[in-house]
Amino acid sequence: MKIQSLRGMPDLFPQDLERWHIFESKLSEVFYSFDTHEIRTPLLEPTELFSRSVGNSSDIINKELYSFLDRNKDSISLRPEGSASIIRAIIQKKQEHEKHKLWYQGPMFRYERPQKGRFRQFHQVGVEYLGFEEGVAEYELISMVLQINKSIGISDYTIKINHLGDAKAKESFCKSLVSFLSPHIEKLHEKDQARLKFNPLRVLDSKEQSTQDLLQSGPKFQDFISNESKNFLQNLVNTYSNHCNILIDQTLVRGLDYYTGVVFEAVSKGLGAQDAFLGGGRYDKLSNQLGGKDMHAIGFAIGIERIVELLNIKNIKSPKKVGFIVTAKQADQKTYKIADDLRSTNKTIILDTFLNDGSLKSQLRRANKNNCTHVIIIGEEELKNNQIIWKDLSEGGKQELLSPKEVIDKYINF
Repeated sequence: MKIQSLRGMPDLFPQDLERWHIFESKLSEVFYSFDTHEIRTPLLEPTELFSRSVGNSSDIINKELYSFLDRNKDSISLRPEGSASIIRAIIQKKQEHEKHKLWYQGPMFRYERPQKGRFRQFHQVGVEYLGFEEGVAEYELISMVLQINKSIGISDYTIKINHLGDAKAKESFCKSLVSFLSPHIEKLHEKDQARLKFNPLRVLDSKEQSTQDLLQSGPKFQDFISNESKNFLQNLVNTYSNHCNILIDQTLVRGLDYYTGVVFEAVSKGLGAQDAFLGGGRYDKLSNQLGGKDMHAIGFAIGIERIVELLNIKNIKSPKKVGFIVTAKQADQKTYKIADDLRSTNKTIILDTFLNDGSLKSQLRRANKNNCTHVIIIGEEELKNNQIIWKDLSEGGKQELLSPKEVIDKYINF
């Protein structure tokens, strides 16, 4: 019997990762321009880290967490998201009093029904700004989102924002919401009934139309937050309305319990029903919840599987690729020295070395299949005369016979 991969945990082959590599390279340029630095945390953490941060009432803790007991009978879990681990690491290093601009990347795990763009092992890139109070960091992170989308050719998207107020505002709103919906409890979907009991705020982002119809005449979160918070949201919209489609969405609450203050997400119609590809917000209380000192915090995470579906490769310049074909039967060390010299002189070009002894015709076919624009050919005669063929593979392209030095000069300026 053949062993199959676990359900919802797909293999990623080179052809699948082409878009990923483009995205990752563009992303690193954006992070560098914002002076944001990488941090790496373990895949496994104590289960308590997520139950305390994400919230016991969330779907992640109740149904989706991959948890098990180790040999010491301690409960450990595969991380379902990245922010809690980052905060844990900062507390462990006793760096809550410092300011941090961090990014991370890696696999996350949730036991949910696999579907398009959503897997049990999925990958996220996240950004966390720590130590920055509400006011400036929100502008910088939205600017970063715009730069990321622009760099990978995404133009058709919407940024939704909302403000969840402080703990008092959330508590007052939730009481009002429960009071309003309780007489209609039988009309709510089973899942929304559970949310109303354990985490009323989550009812706002219900996917059930009957629940949304009820909410139309229910209490509005905006009535419970301060005028200062409302003005802050409007200022964000005014600032970025000329750069992207940005709007205030009073139903936006995000799925994790630790969010307070501004929350936001980016959505695209190109993804279908599950249209969000980026989401985040402020979580100033999380450090304290996890046993650390008070620390302002805001961040966002991008689902890589989703965003690469939107990546517009046509608007992204492909790297130059040159094929290196050797047809000489005795490819001596001189041949490999030429390839090494070429790679050393221009690292922006992919030199695709064909490590086989096929015919010139078959290797030229491979060069075309691999999207090479030019090839370097070294046959018996060229090797003997210390010459190299430089061939343009475009229609009507010319072929030149050059010395090794002339090829290197051409390669440098290619």
